[in-house]
Amino acid sequence: MIRAVIFDLDGTLVQTERLKATSYARAAVELCPYEVSEEAVIEAYEDVVGLPRHEVASALVERFDLERASRARMDDCGMSAPWQAFVQVRLGYYEDMISDPELLRDNQWPHNRDLLRVARESGCRTALATMSGRQRTQQVLEALRLTDAFDFVATRDDVDRGKPDPEIYYLVCKELAILSNQSMAIEDSPAGVEAALAADLLCIAVTTPFTREKIHAQGLLESRWIVDDPDRLPDLVRGMIQASS
Repeated sequence: MIRAVIFDLDGTLVQTERLKATSYARAAVELCPYEVSEEAVIEAYEDVVGLPRHEVASALVERFDLERASRARMDDCGMSAPWQAFVQVRLGYYEDMISDPELLRDNQWPHNRDLLRVARESGCRTALATMSGRQRTQQVLEALRLTDAFDFVATRDDVDRGKPDPEIYYLVCKELAILSNQSMAIEDSPAGVEAALAADLLCIAVTTPFTREKIHAQGLLESRWIVDDPDRLPDLVRGMIQASS
């Protein structure tokens, strides 16, 4: 019996990966305005999405020959490596975007927001399990008007190990007093899927343009649990909840 639906935040409820891609692209264009286009960097970001920040930045610095321009910013940024300087330039753009409530609302995924309603109407408890920090999570939830949407919210600040480690899912299930195998995770990334399955949760991956190829290539989920067409998501989940009753 499914008694809880647990949501990821970044990429699942809001299209933060698109915002991150745009921030890297704008930073690259600022550093090399005549050699780089935003479109090219956004496309390249799809190849590195989900990797640790230093790996993403290093890959883009190398791919677009940003080292010289990034190195020139190191002293101003107080950084000791070109990729770190690139990240600092990029964070300025990202902070502006993530601090804009209207922009966040424009970039929410409506199908997953509808799924919150389906879960509550079906009598399930709802929770959030995100690798964003507590302050950033609260900021995004306020912008999306979802501060009261969850029975429990777990963030990166609450665990020692991030996804793909299952620690955050164990924590959520413990706080909800619901067994892992009575819970369903809604994820969008390979690391999130791995974490949910390692914690013995049922997992549905709702793919995005940035994660679709990697989710399918990961091979951890049967195709029926991978949703590329978001229009079928609410009915799929509603049917699964009813079937488990």
